[in-house]
Amino acid sequence: MTQSPSSLLVKPVRLVPGAAHRGSPLARRLREAMRGDVFFDAASRGRYATDASIYQIMPVGVVVPRDQDDLRATLDVARSEHAAVLARGAGTSQCGQTVAEALVIDTSRWLNRIVDFDANARTVTVEPGIVLDHLNAWLKPHGLWFPVDVSTSAQCTIGGMAGNNSCGSRSIEYGNMVHNVSAIDAILADGTEARFQSLTLPVAADSARLAQIVSGVTHIAQRERAEITERMPKVLRRVAGYNIDLFDCQNPRAYTDDGSANLAHLLVGSEGTLAFSRQITLKLAPLPAHRVLGVISFPTFYQAMDSAQHIVGLRPTAVELVDRTMIELALGNPAFAPVIGKALVGRPDAILLVEFAGDDRSAQLQLLERLEELIGDLGLPGSVVKMPDTGEQKALWDVRKAGLNIMMSMKGDGKPVSFIEDCAVPLEHLAEYTRRLTEVFHRHGTEGTWYAHASVGTLHVRPILDMRRDGAAKMRAIAEEAAELVREYKGAYSGEHGDGLCRGEWVAWQYGPRINEAFGEIKQLFDPDNRFNPDKIVCPPKMDDAHNFRFAPGYRERAMDAALDWSAWNVVRDPLTGAEHEPGSGGDLSGGLAKAVEMCNNNGHCRKFDAGTMCPSYRVTKDEQHVTRGRANTLRLAISGQLGSDGLASDDVKATLDLCVSCKGCRRECPTGVDMAKFKIEARAARAKTYGIGLREKLIAFMPRYAQRAAPFGGWLAAAEHMPLVGAWMKRAVGFAPQRALPRFQEAFLRRASSSAGQPGREVLLFVDTFNNTIEPENARAAQRVLEAAGYRVHFNTREGERPLCCGRTFLAAGLVDEAKREARRLLDTLKPYVDRGVAIVGLEPSCLLTLRDEFLQYGYGEEARRLADSALLFEEFLVREKAAGRFDLALKPLEAKRAWLHGHCHQKAFDALRPVQTVLGWIPGLEIKSIESSCCGMAGSFGYEAEHYAASMAMAELSLLPALREASPGDLVVADGTSCRHQIRDGVDAEPLHVARVLEMALSGARG
Repeated sequence: MTQSPSSLLVKPVRLVPGAAHRGSPLARRLREAMRGDVFFDAASRGRYATDASIYQIMPVGVVVPRDQDDLRATLDVARSEHAAVLARGAGTSQCGQTVAEALVIDTSRWLNRIVDFDANARTVTVEPGIVLDHLNAWLKPHGLWFPVDVSTSAQCTIGGMAGNNSCGSRSIEYGNMVHNVSAIDAILADGTEARFQSLTLPVAADSARLAQIVSGVTHIAQRERAEITERMPKVLRRVAGYNIDLFDCQNPRAYTDDGSANLAHLLVGSEGTLAFSRQITLKLAPLPAHRVLGVISFPTFYQAMDSAQHIVGLRPTAVELVDRTMIELALGNPAFAPVIGKALVGRPDAILLVEFAGDDRSAQLQLLERLEELIGDLGLPGSVVKMPDTGEQKALWDVRKAGLNIMMSMKGDGKPVSFIEDCAVPLEHLAEYTRRLTEVFHRHGTEGTWYAHASVGTLHVRPILDMRRDGAAKMRAIAEEAAELVREYKGAYSGEHGDGLCRGEWVAWQYGPRINEAFGEIKQLFDPDNRFNPDKIVCPPKMDDAHNFRFAPGYRERAMDAALDWSAWNVVRDPLTGAEHEPGSGGDLSGGLAKAVEMCNNNGHCRKFDAGTMCPSYRVTKDEQHVTRGRANTLRLAISGQLGSDGLASDDVKATLDLCVSCKGCRRECPTGVDMAKFKIEARAARAKTYGIGLREKLIAFMPRYAQRAAPFGGWLAAAEHMPLVGAWMKRAVGFAPQRALPRFQEAFLRRASSSAGQPGREVLLFVDTFNNTIEPENARAAQRVLEAAGYRVHFNTREGERPLCCGRTFLAAGLVDEAKREARRLLDTLKPYVDRGVAIVGLEPSCLLTLRDEFLQYGYGEEARRLADSALLFEEFLVREKAAGRFDLALKPLEAKRAWLHGHCHQKAFDALRPVQTVLGWIPGLEIKSIESSCCGMAGSFGYEAEHYAASMAMAELSLLPALREASPGDLVVADGTSCRHQIRDGVDAEPLHVARVLEMALSGARG
């Protein structure tokens, strides 16, 4: 491809020497001019150097403005210092739009207000950083929504959607972003503020600059009318370049509701290269009263693609593809498997999700029947699963929305790579296009993954490539062949996710030199110094410029002595067969760790706020440093030596993991399975080896070894704690928050515990952890009584003459992995006889018992650890299993309490182990269960006790848990299985939370609740 002539019109960016230094004039002036955050350190810049693409470019600095005045001040300083600027929202772009050697301006934290709303006109004006789901939640009570329904709706911002001209699953009904924006208030590169809107509305009298732009763009559009008619693809999904065709008055797309072209539509899809959008006015649509969904299973991928052209004749609002690869990966994810499993007929090669929506439910149900008839006529009777229920539909749409992340959950260096994923072709050619493109992949020794918008001929197709090795060469070759297919079928090379770095060079190919030259003129008209997101759309680099890759030439992980076994991640995957194998004998522990960290694809699903567990610290701070993605990026930079020589032991890593509460929400809710809690163990281990640990950490870590002996001093410590001045001084001396009530050691339950008689064939080992042994022994007594009442012989985790056995969780939290492994070895040796004869190992504390099912498997103890993990059950899991098998019979009586508020421990939720608690509570006659939709309670082991974390801990509790419990009535029960959770609840509200074992014990006799 030749260099575009438009390069002569655009000045190169004038970089500021040394601008990236935290003490540079740019950094200093920004800190003086604004109230928001200014970051120029390497770790912060590194967190903004990537988006969801394959690229990485270190920015000059990062600014997070608090308000519009901060934004104006930032742009003023950047202009006077000749610094390039880059607008950024959630950073979820697939093509590298939001990475550049520029000053990044993050609007997502504070520039997210709803500025104006007109229900009658169905418009809303918002700041660019507002998240789509948040906006729609606000609009829902008004019966309205913003219908550009993209898969990243939980985290993407309206500003980013406007910049990319986003489309979404329902564009066949509602159109693209450009069809749903009525006005944009923007700041130009010279500081001029202007309102971009319908050209029928007068330009402000004092805006000569805007008048100049209107005149210039109109002239360019009229001059190139013939070329636009000839070269612009005639498909809905066409988002490359600038929307110059919207100024061609002979083009129906050019007209707005008032019958004119709209200057705002030129900014939509411009990727922040023309102006900085500070407010965006959107058109709204009525919420459909009813939706129904039909899921069609196809034996071949080709049949699915060929059927799409017939299905759209029924006027659905969406037709979305899920291919075999995504189905298999979803079935392997515990959060998605039950949902996708219900939707399948047999073992399909692909499924289509077909939605109908409207105000008449009977009409939608009739369309569902017609869909079933149509698919039968196409030779596939019985292939449609009907989903009229809203809950089932939402669950399946959530799986579809996680499509990208699910695809990226493949282990190994080969990943589905985005560069031709949004090519759009007319629907009648879709089947043949996908067949021929698959042949292209096979010629290059790879396979592709497919999903998304079959309704409009735009499929997210990603060839599986290893960008560390030969991936770049294959990417170029595949792109050239794909481009020829797109041209043959008169489609669009860029159909949804924009141009950025991976498709920018193809703009000239798609539109030809005249239109490309016109784009350069438009850029010159708006931004003559080329400071707004340079090198995008106009004069972009080659897509395979290796210096811009995240895994650039010379990228290497540092040699590491991993504390855990990460060999499961160190696999080589055959892209054609999907088979995985280790790259040699034994596996590479450190290489596996790096690859586990690199599972984060930067799509930002962890930035969601409204449901689930992940990520509590980000919900409190809204800081990229404290979200799973930001942490994973920091770890990757550290592992590869880009943050200095200390690697995981560095101060940067310590700071970014400081508010991680090891909740394991990411382990379950991150679609690629990033487990930050385990990475934190590795980082703490590296830090402990390099710098040691302090007194406070030692007291917590070694608690299992002294807790039983500390019981005689429990009363003395409690008395000292309540003495004026003494208690506060004692806590501060160790580093605990004075506001916290310290746990009190009691006589150990296991000192007097002994095995009991039971019915033949019924025995269980009750694994009593340190906390329920020496701090809350009443829980262990209750569990023993319940199990014995059900006829079980109860054994305990004791070894004669030795201290109690322990899971080692407190050692892991401090990074003392060798000590944790010693405890694991003791436990494995003692429990082996029970495991060998099939006795269940039943625990009370989720974080302790689930360590046996999780971290124990990465100690290198092989089959021993696996067999113990298979035998390990939480108390309520065991009861549910035994009742289902007909071995559990327990007569429970009503309680005086009629309602129980249930808070799940984070690890219960991460391992999908909360439902058994709901089940066993449901056995109590007349008891209403109210499950609290909450993230981490904020205590998280010792985290909430630590003085420096107290405020963050309480802020996490106030997100949802404590406000929900304040709605409880006197006499209601509060149930929480986690020791930390119960302590947090006691400190936060006037309630005495109970372990579920104690509630069941009360129900044995119908005791007061």
